[in-house]
Amino acid sequence: MSSLASEVAKAGLGSRIFDERQLARLLGGGSARRYALVNRALKDGSLIRLKRGTYALGKPFRSDPIHPFAMAQAILPGSYISFETALSHHGWIPEAVFETSSVTPGRKTIVHEAPGLGRFTFHPLAIAEYQFYRAVERRQFGQSTSFIASPLRALLDLVALRKERWTDLHWLTGGLRIDEQHLSSLRKKDFAALAAVYKHKAVNHFLRSLEEAVVGGVTRAANGTAR
Repeated sequence: MSSLASEVAKAGLGSRIFDERQLARLLGGGSARRYALVNRALKDGSLIRLKRGTYALGKPFRSDPIHPFAMAQAILPGSYISFETALSHHGWIPEAVFETSSVTPGRKTIVHEAPGLGRFTFHPLAIAEYQFYRAVERRQFGQSTSFIASPLRALLDLVALRKERWTDLHWLTGGLRIDEQHLSSLRKKDFAALAAVYKHKAVNHFLRSLEEAVVGGVTRAANGTAR
């Protein structure tokens, strides 16, 4: 283990993501010395650069794994985990997702490859003012935190990203392979929470149509009418 990695571990940052300012406080000395220590640690693999100025210890030197959701948060602060990544995390889709996808508050799509850590993508969406974090929760992942969309928010974000238009439930149950039990667990309050989030009419139409298909169908069935 490099001297830098040893100091990081002693400071309790071995399973965390840290930045240049934290390294400066931890290591002390001048920038030239710190630069040399960082380069030496990067070369021997005891340090990994997540992005410029942001680091984590290499996998063999961490006491605990760092969750990719926490890494995404560090790469682009202010973003939140969504799309298939969040749906898979919530158990709504059966497929494993090997890319961490987030919604960015910015205006450009960002693709970030972090060698040894994974691929991270960040997509902008047309979201109404002050609605960016609607139905988004802050969750603890190990020693770090990240923001993650609720299942319905992640689903509607995916609809907005792909520009999907409502036809029926088949795209959800057949295409994405979402179990109908997950859809039937949604309540009016879940749909109401997202009513003012998206700027595009097609996304709002999808939201209303899905509510009618899921909540409306359950209501009619409870009243003894055909679904």
